[in-house]
Amino acid sequence: MNVESAMSTTETAAAAAPVPSGHRARTLAVTSGKGGVGKTFVSANLAAALARRGERVLVLDADLGLANLDVVLNLFPKITLHDVFTGKSKLEDAILPAPGGFSVLLAGSGLVEYSRLTAEIREQLLKIIETVAPRYDRILLDTGAGISDVVLYAVSLADDVLVVATPEPTSLTDAYATIKVLATQQQRTKISLVVNQVNRSGEGRVIRGQLQQVVDKFVAPQLAGPDPSLKLELLGEVPIDSSVREAVQKRQLLLESLPGCEAAKAIVAVAAKLAAP
Repeated sequence: MNVESAMSTTETAAAAAPVPSGHRARTLAVTSGKGGVGKTFVSANLAAALARRGERVLVLDADLGLANLDVVLNLFPKITLHDVFTGKSKLEDAILPAPGGFSVLLAGSGLVEYSRLTAEIREQLLKIIETVAPRYDRILLDTGAGISDVVLYAVSLADDVLVVATPEPTSLTDAYATIKVLATQQQRTKISLVVNQVNRSGEGRVIRGQLQQVVDKFVAPQLAGPDPSLKLELLGEVPIDSSVREAVQKRQLLLESLPGCEAAKAIVAVAAKLAAP
């Protein structure tokens, strides 16, 4: 596989504009402590919101063995990252335009060989990100859930981390576990948070405060450095909204099908905060 080959400008919606020399995308890992919290929903709609702001955005499905980004976007890829990894296809042929004005690199599903981290997976994933980074303003890594070695390695490749959680106790417990591992193993000093499916306005701020208190008490003492600390930044909260279920069932982006609903507005606000200098 020649991962370093130049990408065709006709293959993606984002690659047409000229890119400054030395430019490199800012990479954001979107992850979660447990599944079912809306991580991929957030990744896809956040990408659409960033694209609307004029950013060249690529979403890479880093949940290599249990991918479902294609389902959320109603895409039926003939070529996936698996084909690129195995040398059956070129990288540029696997990059697809997605609804919402961004590009995607989709993974396969039900591939047990990606359930554990190997030297080959490490090398291939790193090369792919390094190859596409000059072409985009932002790359979102839609990782798997939990703290497996594959997930943690994907997160380690990102400049920034966004943890998606819900107010459900098990989600918060697993979010804390993920935050703890990222802080102690990857020396993260700042992790962003989106609280999905909140029942009332302000619930996300309360949850962020609760998590920060626990982090300060139990995680900060384990961190190295002259001023060990970890800041949790609330990027936003997304309310429970029947429009989300409707869009998911129709396999449509919320920002495309129901852009005026409260959940869509919340995602747009998250994008604005993320893009702020």
